[in-house]
Amino acid sequence: MSEIAEVQAEAAPAAVPAIVRDAKYYDLKREMEEFLYDEAELLDERRFKEWLETLAEDLVYFMPMTYNVKFGEHEKREKTRYEKDMSWFNEGKWTLTKRAEQILTGVHWAEEPLSRLCRLVTNVQVTDVRRNAAGEDEVSVRSRFVMYQNRCEYEEYYFVGKRNDVVRRVNGQWKLARREISLGQTVLLAKNLTMFF
Repeated sequence: MSEIAEVQAEAAPAAVPAIVRDAKYYDLKREMEEFLYDEAELLDERRFKEWLETLAEDLVYFMPMTYNVKFGEHEKREKTRYEKDMSWFNEGKWTLTKRAEQILTGVHWAEEPLSRLCRLVTNVQVTDVRRNAAGEDEVSVRSRFVMYQNRCEYEEYYFVGKRNDVVRRVNGQWKLARREISLGQTVLLAKNLTMFF
């Protein structure tokens, strides 16, 4: 090893141990994929009441804003911080329920007529498995998404990004407990954010 490589190795932070990708991992990964695919289908089909049942009561649903920053400042300044800065979404189950109920009234000004949405979920990976203080299993899952929205006749929008989720087993059912959504754009091109990511 060269002298420079030795210095870099000493300065580098210790690597986080990777989750073992054995048969148990792939079984759990398939469960998480099916959970996310089922969720996408419920939302695309506008089955909001059923979707709300897949959310934990203490859900955190967060989408930070993204900024263009100088090289080297991305880790600290590219995204707004949870509970400290402005964000596109900082919601819980109650506010998501109210948003869904508003759409279902049929008189939601930004969703009349209703948008047509199609979601693709991919690159699903389990990054951590743990047991919380209440003794419930929690799985950290990261994924990528592409969402297409068509409104009225000619309005078309694409949303592309990443999600970091925590999915919790509650009474034998998987529930979404936390979602952080990172859009790959700094300026929102769509006219509204009425959809669920």
